[in-house]
Amino acid sequence: MKTELGLAGTVVLVTGGVRGVGRGIAGVFLAHGARVVVCARREAPTEAEFAACDVRDEPQVAALVEGIVERHGRLDVVVNNAGGAPYGPAAEVSPRLHEKIVQLNLLAPLLVAQHANAVMQRQDTGGSIVMISSVSGTRPSPGTAAYGAAKAGLDNLTASLAVEWAPKVRVNALDVGMVRTEQAHLHYGSEAAVEAVGKTVPLGRLAEPAEIGHCAAFLASGLASYVSGATLRVHGGGEVPAFLAAADVNHREDA
Repeated sequence: MKTELGLAGTVVLVTGGVRGVGRGIAGVFLAHGARVVVCARREAPTEAEFAACDVRDEPQVAALVEGIVERHGRLDVVVNNAGGAPYGPAAEVSPRLHEKIVQLNLLAPLLVAQHANAVMQRQDTGGSIVMISSVSGTRPSPGTAAYGAAKAGLDNLTASLAVEWAPKVRVNALDVGMVRTEQAHLHYGSEAAVEAVGKTVPLGRLAEPAEIGHCAAFLASGLASYVSGATLRVHGGGEVPAFLAAADVNHREDA
């Protein structure tokens, strides 16, 4: 059942929207009748309008937003989804790579949001910005320490921008857990490993990209008109505390 969110005709930008979670998000907005622009450094098959952009580069971001406004007359929603990081122990990763990870996962969303806000503040209806953050920002992130730190910063940035840019622009975030994408094997290994990892989640599986999209669409819609500065955890219940598996008391026994 599709809930009417009032997004038909809205102009939406999804960064990193050509694959993975971003593609799932773009698909949900398209299903609700939005005019969706996706950006990435390299083009890939997509049902949305594509624009090439490196979101770390200020002139490219400025041109991206200006181009959307020129073509569509407005910009109603931005979903800052572009991000990620390779695995690497903090002691072994170069300072340059740490810098790039923080730039992509924290400074780039701020840059895109700044340019989008400048447009939205001039619109009668304002706008909505949704940051795609991660549970890595609220728990230890071994192997991706700079990424986790950047996502923690993104959550704080969300709260700050929501105060600075109100009442015209609402800013919210999704702290996303593990998602089954076309690249899940790069993170978790074989299909058997993916299934096993899913069983560590209370809901018993990884999220599907569209499920992240549904949450982003809700936050962008009028149904969330009084929601700003919030961070919604979309993680299937999180992680079962490890000590429960090791403890030998208080375990439920089958009758």
